Amino acid sequence: MTSQKILKTWNDFFSEKGLEKKIKDSYISYIKKLLDNNVPIIFEFNHLALLLGRQKKYLASVVNSPSAHYRSFYIPKRKGGEREITAPYPALLEMQYWIFHNILKQISVDSSAHGFVYKKSILTNARIHAGEKELLKIDLLNFFPSINLNRIIYVFKSLGYPNEICYYLAAICSYNGYLPQGAPTSPYLSNIIAKQLDKRLINFSKKYDLKYSRYADDLTFSGKSIPSIMIEYIAKIIQDEGFEMNLGKTRLYKTAGKRIVTGISVLKKEIKLPRNYKRDLKQDLFFIFKYGLPSHIAKKKIRKANYLLSLIGKVSFWLSIEPDDLFAIKAKEELLKIHNSLEIDKSE
Repeated sequence: MTSQKILKTWNDFFSEKGLEKKIKDSYISYIKKLLDNNVPIIFEFNHLALLLGRQKKYLASVVNSPSAHYRSFYIPKRKGGEREITAPYPALLEMQYWIFHNILKQISVDSSAHGFVYKKSILTNARIHAGEKELLKIDLLNFFPSINLNRIIYVFKSLGYPNEICYYLAAICSYNGYLPQGAPTSPYLSNIIAKQLDKRLINFSKKYDLKYSRYADDLTFSGKSIPSIMIEYIAKIIQDEGFEMNLGKTRLYKTAGKRIVTGISVLKKEIKLPRNYKRDLKQDLFFIFKYGLPSHIAKKKIRKANYLLSLIGKVSFWLSIEPDDLFAIKAKEELLKIHNSLEIDKSE
């Protein structure tokens, strides 16, 4: 049904109900704005509960007591330490997916964002900076927790929703007043909220003939020359947009050497897998192919249930970056043979 037909249907319905012209026109204006933004029409709390397929009591509980609908756990960070993940329970997870697919996906993000964006990845992010003379890497401090409830509310308000509906939608997507790490709505919301930051940094980069990209909280700049004073200008923009720079993770590379962007070597024009990644993986594969998988697992005291699948994933990642690498091609073939033989043993 077209927007015009939907508007006519609602107009006829309001007329049948005997609404005053002033009230009817305000409803039609509200509906039109939502239709223009290609998002669902939501009138009030009970209507939202119906759209989400939840009882009013449950929705009220999520809005008023979000901590009761999440579980928290920790995962190790790549460079040491731990990251807290706050994951929603299944019923809330479904609601968040509904908001993501029906509302958030209708909002565009800046072209410089590569994390959590369709057809973009750590590969597209790294390729932008491959082979550039100088490189600047900046990390945003507490990226998700720095995005508070008011900033989430504004996202829904910009679509035309009234204050109450904006609050309900934002509350469903938040945890104790900020963006949680484990919610499916959080990554895309962070890109929407960082859109103005990306625009300002893109304009800044063009002014100084630099390239810019962002993958979640990792900001990367590259070009022929990046004077260190630029870090101060960038920090000011970041602060103006409600974020904070992690000074301890700021790196400016002006000479040749190891250069890694989102886990990929960008030292030359052709991106590569970092040497230490390949070295460690080759070592594990050597022992597996020589002594067998059970012997390797026993010697290394590996307790991962899906260890073989993780190795296949690592080699596949290698091939996604260097598709013609003969060692990786052969290694994947051998690992798949081992996997298939184990599957056959299980079925017998």
